[in-house]
Amino acid sequence: MGVQVQHFYAQMRAKKWKHGGLFFLANPTYMVVDLEYVKNILTKDFQHFVDRGVYYNEDVDPIGAHLFALGGTKWRNLRTKLTPTFTSGKMKMMFQTLIDCESNLHKKIQAQKNKPIDIKDVLGCFTTDIIGSCAFGLDCNTFEDEDSPFRKYGKKVFVATPLERLKIAIFMNFPKVGRFFKMRQVSKDISDFYSKVVKDTVEYREKHNYSRKDFMQLLIDLKNDGNALTLDEITAQSFIFFLAGFETSSTTMTFALYELAKNSEVQEKVREEVLAVLGKHGGKITYEAIQDMKYMNQVLNETLRKYPPVPFITRQCIKEYKIPDQEIIIETGTRVIIPILGIHYDPEYYPDPQKFDPERFSEENVNKRHHYAHLPFGEGPRICIGLRFGLMQSKVGLASLLSKYRFKLNERTKQPMKFQVKSFVLAAEGEVWLDAESL
Repeated sequence: MGVQVQHFYAQMRAKKWKHGGLFFLANPTYMVVDLEYVKNILTKDFQHFVDRGVYYNEDVDPIGAHLFALGGTKWRNLRTKLTPTFTSGKMKMMFQTLIDCESNLHKKIQAQKNKPIDIKDVLGCFTTDIIGSCAFGLDCNTFEDEDSPFRKYGKKVFVATPLERLKIAIFMNFPKVGRFFKMRQVSKDISDFYSKVVKDTVEYREKHNYSRKDFMQLLIDLKNDGNALTLDEITAQSFIFFLAGFETSSTTMTFALYELAKNSEVQEKVREEVLAVLGKHGGKITYEAIQDMKYMNQVLNETLRKYPPVPFITRQCIKEYKIPDQEIIIETGTRVIIPILGIHYDPEYYPDPQKFDPERFSEENVNKRHHYAHLPFGEGPRICIGLRFGLMQSKVGLASLLSKYRFKLNERTKQPMKFQVKSFVLAAEGEVWLDAESL
């Protein structure tokens, strides 16, 4: 879907259009091309486009009523309550939990020495353990237990069966039909599993007066501090935090290592920075150390340009909107598409867009470019709330691996890389096989 939207963007751009119209099934949809219009919709005129237009049905499926899907006043109230849980201070508080998951990552790589490594699977286990620990306070043990329910249900959410894709097409385009037939956004077995985990965790901590430095504790504290956060709301937020945190970060790290394996000079440059910074911080990966890794930021930003986890985002017009300098009205209820993948591959903003070049994100080059030409986390009031956490765990994972191993592309990796057709987030088709050599 994301690649298809990218093609539409390229066609509109070739015609020098600032915007255009598409049909999603029977629904007319407005697609933005000009970056000033993108800025207006995401930020400047946000009050017209508060909602994402994502389907959820709280009555039958309360776990689907999470921050990503909610709109209007419900979204605003919840966002206000949750924003303090994602400050840099709170990230620093959770940092040790990330570091505790590092040893299992190295054990797994060591066990695969002299064999091709399915890096996507290894990093999926790493981020599942991190998020399971931070979101639910549980040891998911995915490296040892291949049938870990967290790994199983986590994967299941992102790859839909043909029947599920048909249901999604119906409720996304005809939400009234979806609500009439009591369609769920999240299948019952997934919902039941996560709901039970959250209920048991909350009950245990409250009964035994047990506290832990994690996201779950922050939500429990909110509930008990008179913020009127219900158990259903805690479940829904833990669920989306788990999903958004493990899949997007593991695919981002996978793509970063894939590109570094293909570009040895870039890999050496980022490794030199990692080793130099760790040298200044007593050889340890600390919160302060990863803030010092400037070139690592550039590598991640370039990875997120080439492989944005969400290739396009949607907004829904909630009150009639006249496009500035045009005689065109966007009517209430119209879905709006921001084609992130298209913008990220636009040669006007990124010459030779297929090339992996972290120098695009040097301070000088960033300042020359339109601020809305790089949107891996969205932008404006609905920018990804977990942005800091996602980057933090990606940097920890990459710094940890690059400080100990040199990576090369194994011949089993299919070239050129293709994207999964059935996946909600941008993910590689098939495995990404790398060879790891100890430094």
